[in-house]
Formats: sequence, C-alpha cells, structure tokens
Amino acid sequence: MEKEKVTLAKFDVDKYLKEGDAIYAQRGAVEKVADEIVEKGFKNIFFLGIGGTYAEFAPVKYFMDKYSDLDVYLVEAAEINVLRPKKLTKDSVVITASASGDTKEIVEAATWIKAEGIEVVSFTKHESPLGKVSTKIIQADVTTGMCEYSYLLFDLLALRILNKMGYFPKYELFADQMKGIFKNLVAIREQFDPKAEEIAKKYYNEPYNIWVGSGATWGETYLFSMCILEEMQWVRTKSVTSPEFFHGTLELVEPGVPVFLVKGEDECRQLDTRVERFCQRFTNKLVVFDTQEYALDGIDDEFRVIVSPMIATSVLTERLAAHYETYTKHNLNYRRYYRQFEY
Repeated sequence: MEKEKVTLAKFDVDKYLKEGDAIYAQRGAVEKVADEIVEKGFKNIFFLGIGGTYAEFAPVKYFMDKYSDLDVYLVEAAEINVLRPKKLTKDSVVITASASGDTKEIVEAATWIKAEGIEVVSFTKHESPLGKVSTKIIQADVTTGMCEYSYLLFDLLALRILNKMGYFPKYELFADQMKGIFKNLVAIREQFDPKAEEIAKKYYNEPYNIWVGSGATWGETYLFSMCILEEMQWVRTKSVTSPEFFHGTLELVEPGVPVFLVKGEDECRQLDTRVERFCQRFTNKLVVFDTQEYALDGIDDEFRVIVSPMIATSVLTERLAAHYETYTKHNLNYRRYYRQFEY
C-alpha cells in the first residue's frame, strides 16, 4: 500500500533535507577543529551564548558533564562582559555561535577574550564581525535557522573532543548514525503536526502559560518559551525546570492554568514525571511533549538522549510555532524592540 503523503504547512521538506546534508557534510571540518583543540590542550571549556544560542548550548554542556569530568561552563555573553571570570584564562577554550555573526554581546566578548590570548571557536560566517575576531571558525552554508542544525554541529564538536580525551568511546558510531537524523526529524514532524495544530488552536490565546523541562531538553524548553512564545508571539510565559517547579511555581497551578511539560529521556525524567503527576491533580490543562514517543530509525537507543533536544525542537520550535503563528495572526519575524534600535 502506498504511504499517504503528508504536507507540512510552512515547511519545505526538500530544502530542509538538502541543507541537512550540507550540515552533515561539515563533519570533517568540525572533527578537525576538535582534534586541534585536544592536541593543543586546555584546562576548561566555556560555552558562550546569549538568548537562543545560550539555550542551544545548554544540552551540549549537559552531555559533556554527563560523559566526562572535564571543567565545562555555560556563560551568558552580556554577563561575562562585566564579570570577567577568573577561571577564564589562556588555558581555556571558548566555544560560541552566531548565525548572523553580529550578535552584539557575543562579538564584544569574543573581541576581548581573543585579545587576552584565549582560543575562540565560533560557529559563524568567516567574514562576519564575530568571524573576524575568532581563532577558529566553522561555517555552515545554510539559509534556514533550524535549531537541530546547530545541535548536530555542537554535538559533533563536543563529543569528538570527549572521544579524543578518552571519553565517549562510541563517537564514530554516533556520528555515522547522525547521517540519517534529518529524515527522522521530518517523519517526527509529520507525526506531530496534527497535534501541534490542535494545541495551538486550543491555547494560543491563553493569558499565562507555564513551561517545564529538565536535563537535556531544558535548553529547548527555555528556548521555545523565550524565543518563540515571548519574543516572536508576545505570549506571556513562565519557564521553569522540573526540580525548581516545586519551589514557587507550583502555587500558581490551578484549574484553567496551562502547564506544558517537555518530558525527556535522561536521568531527569523522574523529575519530569513528578511534575506530571502533580499537574494531573491540579490543572485540567496539562500538555505533555514526551520525546520518547517518537521513533528514530537507524539510531541506537543509547544515543536517544543526545537526539532528544532535536526531537523537541522539531515538534516545538518548528511545528508548534508555525501553528501558533496561524492562530495568533502574528508574524514570527515581526519585532517591536529586538534589533529595531539601540538599547
């Protein structure tokens, strides 16, 4: 029987898969940078981000902490510019990213960090302001800003570093299997899309929303609530981790208050389940996004935790966002303040 063709509104599958191939083709370049970092040696690693990039680096730090005992920090660019942490030295490696290459706070941080003789590895464009103040650059020639593109590149760099230092022995197998990740993520989009439309239609006009996540999927939970709902849709949200939920936020849960839970597949899943059980008792508007519900063809189960943020971004930042835009009638690209003037 011929498989029914699913059409995803506001999503070009062919373009996505072509750009996914371009991203995966960067594997060799990423591995070369990772090998050079290890060969040179370092005392610690700082992931430097702001806004969406800060959120995208969160699972990468989680994985490095999970699989190694290296000293790894996740820092916010505007904050590091004023704090100048003493642990950031010439023996450090700074890894940062900016698709535009001109993110003000990141460029400022990279400029003084490089001037102090510290390695700055940037996922950005060579000729951008950030590219010009970086010591190593990884450029991906794609036009669409899909978060999973970033996740894959970041994971390849971080896990290759770990592998070369005696951690994460199955790096080659993981990296080989990632060649098929984007076809999997298309199938996941197709599976989730009807539910995305249903959720957006039901909740787009809620006056207040609570978003909860933890572990490897916390960064994506925060990214969706902040970048998409707040910045792009002007929807009032509260994002909180599953452990922190029980220290403040729980008192705001009552019938009629929507709680959206992103349920992951790592050690923190039990914390997500605790939130789920509580909310089942005290609100009639609980929505659970469980990454475990989605199959990954050709990818071993032991790698699912690494892929879980990619699953989350496919269903949330891509499909759910598209349907919110339809119902709010608020263009995802429109801003009142962000990058509109100096502030």
